[in-house]
Order: sequence, then C-alpha cells, then structure tokens
Amino acid sequence: MMIIGCDFHSGFQQLAIFDNRTGEIEEKKLLHVAEAQQFYRSLPEPVVVGMESGVPCQWFRRLLYECGHQLRVGDAAKIRAAEPRKQKTDRRDAELILKLLIEGRFPQIWMPTEAERDARQLLMDRHHRMRMQAKCKNQLQALALNQGLKRGYKLWTEAGLRALRELEMSEHASRRREHLLAMVAELGRQLAELDVRIAAEVAGRPDARRLMTHPGVGAQTALGMVLTIGDAARFSSSKQVGSYLGLVPSEHSSGGKQRLGHITKQGSSLMRFLLVQAGQSAVRGDEALRRDYARLAAKKSRALAKVMVARKLAVRLYWMLRNQWTYAELARHAGEPESFCGAK
Repeated sequence: MMIIGCDFHSGFQQLAIFDNRTGEIEEKKLLHVAEAQQFYRSLPEPVVVGMESGVPCQWFRRLLYECGHQLRVGDAAKIRAAEPRKQKTDRRDAELILKLLIEGRFPQIWMPTEAERDARQLLMDRHHRMRMQAKCKNQLQALALNQGLKRGYKLWTEAGLRALRELEMSEHASRRREHLLAMVAELGRQLAELDVRIAAEVAGRPDARRLMTHPGVGAQTALGMVLTIGDAARFSSSKQVGSYLGLVPSEHSSGGKQRLGHITKQGSSLMRFLLVQAGQSAVRGDEALRRDYARLAAKKSRALAKVMVARKLAVRLYWMLRNQWTYAELARHAGEPESFCGAK
C-alpha cells in the first residue's frame, strides 16, 4: 500500500509518496484540479492520504471517496509542533506528514461525514442571514433615531413600522429606508424557509429531538450540538467538551502560580454563539441554571455569567447525548456524581 503525505494548497498540492513494497519515497507536485484528479484516479489500489486540518478541500475529499482512498486529517498545530526546525517549505511539510503517518504518530482528528457537513451549511446559512437582517435593522433604528423616533424593539411591531414609513425624510434617506425595509422583509421570508428545513432535519435525528427537551434548547442549538460533537463517546469527560468548544479559560501557569485568561475560543464559533443564546433562554426554565447565573452576574458580570451558563449547558447536552437521556432523565441523575459529573 502507498502512503501519501499531502501539503494541500488552494492551487496545488505537494506530495511525499512512500511505497511500502519497495521502500522508496517519491516527491510530486500536482496542480488543481485536473492534474490531481488524473493522478488519484490512476492509482491501481487504495492508498492512505494524510493532510492538515483547516483547508477548504471539499472537492478533494469527494475525489478520494470516489476512488476508494483513505483520507486522514490531522491537527495542524500538533503536526507543526512535531517539527522543531525553523525551516518551513512545502516539501518539508509533506515529508513531515508522511513521516508521522509511517511512524504511527499522526495526530488524526474526527471528521464529520459529507451529509453532516452539508447539514452544517444549513445552520451556517441561517446564521449569516440572521446577522444580515440584524445589520439592516440596526441601520433602520439609526434612521428612525435621526428623525426623533425612538421605539426600541417596538419599532418592529405593525404600529412601529407604520410610524417608520410615515417619517418625513430627504430623497436619499427615504430611498435607503425603503431598500432596508425590503431587505428585512425578504430576509425574514428566507429565515422562515430555513427554519422549516432545520425542523425537517431535526425530525430525522432522534438525538437532536432528545436535546430539545431541555429548556431553552431549540432546533438550531440541538442540531448544531449533534453535528459538532458527533459521537459523544469519543470524549472521555465533560471537561474535554468544554475545551473542544472553546468555552474554558486559557491558562499560563508556572512556578506554582496559576494565571487564567479569557476563554480560548478554540472550536466552532457558531456553536458557542448558539449555546450563549440558548443559555439565556435556559436560565428562565431551569432553576439551577438561574441561580448560578444570578450568583455570578452579581459577583462578576453578566458577560461572564452568560459564558458560564453556556458551558454548563454544553456539559448537560453532552451527557444527554452520551447516555441518550431526555431532560427529565437528566434531572433524575443530576444528584449522582458518578453518572452525571460536571453538570451542576
């Protein structure tokens, strides 16, 4: 079997190829996309291809799957740390990946399936359209304030929109107002369609439906958690889940002194956003979370309390996924540390 270390770039890829039958190592540079397709389709038997994470390469993953080759994706930071030398070139990177594969030290990470990746695009699409709508609404609020109309969130009621349309504005400001109102209405229609698709996606996933039994957890958060965590059994503890989602503090401790910083923000930024939003709803439906939020908000700040609730909510959802619990079953096990550690 051939083993290939691949240093992948947007326009080409540098390969280090090892043939275990002959023991020879060959170097090759392939241009994208036609030359790469021709090379991998011409290989007589399945090969193992290793590459770093973080590169946009959907077409390449699909190509390897169609050819029957095995793709291994490794943690880019750990791969880089395995090479102490300061010289960095494409050839050295490909050789390093190949070396780690041959020696069995390749830091392989979990990868979602293509179907799961496509479902993630659904959530990402809704998130970006929601942000676009929020930007349009903020601009309309500014236009209203410039004309002395202060309604806050009530501006989006029927009476508030009627008052906004009736404001006397100059020619260009009026044209901008009509354009923004049309964009808000169109984006609202698109968001409603995406919500229907997300609900249909959740309906076909029992794990997501189970997570929605938790107060404050809607279809987006439940689906996002299922698609982000994947197989919950791959995490040995709830602490790893908090770290995986970037909700734990950074740390630089030495000499007996502990120094904690802001949260690491490593992992899915979308999932952190969804957990923070869901956490603010969860505190209204869960007494334990409400007490924890109120205590930390009074002691520190609301911002820290929101992050704390998001982490606790992520831990709860992890245990619900791992043990296939509903919220009622989670509540019954909450007093048993051996089966529900870290959720309090």
